[in-house]
Amino acid sequence: MGKALLAAAEEDARRLGATGMAAWGVRLPFWMRASWFRRHGYRTADRQGIAALVWKPFTAEASPPRWFPATSRLPDPVPGKVNVVAFTSGWCLAQNLVYGRARRAAAEFGDSVVFREIDTTSRSAVAEWGVADAVLVDGRNLQKGPSPSYQAIHRAIARRVARQRRRSR
Repeated sequence: MGKALLAAAEEDARRLGATGMAAWGVRLPFWMRASWFRRHGYRTADRQGIAALVWKPFTAEASPPRWFPATSRLPDPVPGKVNVVAFTSGWCLAQNLVYGRARRAAAEFGDSVVFREIDTTSRSAVAEWGVADAVLVDGRNLQKGPSPSYQAIHRAIARRVARQRRRSR
């Protein structure tokens, strides 16, 4: 089924005048493997951590795509609060779950936590922030692999809230 879907997508792209096709995959041997695309004629164009941006040129003048460069830019933190920032594009179901878990966990701490959503559905927003999907607690990304559970997110926020309370005494 995957081969048929990929072939149909490539045919649609060619028909619309695209000079190539890009996809992303994970360089490790689990879910959404970049190696699967390589077996179908794709080559690595760029890498960011465990994510690989792969592409298949249709014409000689096609140029390889690049990831947006990662930035360290974050919204200004609210002093005296734990700052939870959720970058969300809405397209990734796993990220949507993490976003919902983080929002729910942050709400449990009331005024001790500030939850901010940054909509990254537009290309310009991704270029500005350097990230499409992530949840950060006081600037630290919660996602280092599989989607964190609600309990893991809650624990991370609780640790930061406790630390903040110790500081304010």
